[in-house]
Amino acid sequence: MANKQFSSSTIMAITIVVAIVLMVIIWPLSMLGKGRSATGGGDEVELRILPVARTEMHKTVAISDGKPRDGATIYNSVCMACHASGAAGAPKTGDKAAWAPRIAAGSASLLKNATNGKGAMPPRGGAADLSDAELKAAVTYMVGKAK
Repeated sequence: MANKQFSSSTIMAITIVVAIVLMVIIWPLSMLGKGRSATGGGDEVELRILPVARTEMHKTVAISDGKPRDGATIYNSVCMACHASGAAGAPKTGDKAAWAPRIAAGSASLLKNATNGKGAMPPRGGAADLSDAELKAAVTYMVGKAK
């Protein structure tokens, strides 16, 4: 069998014919989808680009019935996050060696540090809604665990 070669003009003609056929078939098909969104407006587009999930962060707050919360309740809802694990240098609850110098400085010093914050601890442990009595109860609770 002999190999038959096509000339460049033949290849060009075939390419143009294929392109015209594709345009005649594809162009009408592409116009079918254009009429759908005329009544929907941009809502369909917005639905397609919405995020898959949303992240919302909320602060956990112990629900109060109007009465002052006791030290254990405040510790469990506010202080435990750092003082149970020792995060950011917080003295662990019940660690007598870590609490000894703090206790020796006096309860006024402990309460002042809890009120104003110290190191990585924010003022009032990050719970700005704590009253002075509640803050004192939380400090007393943690000191009691270290004795």
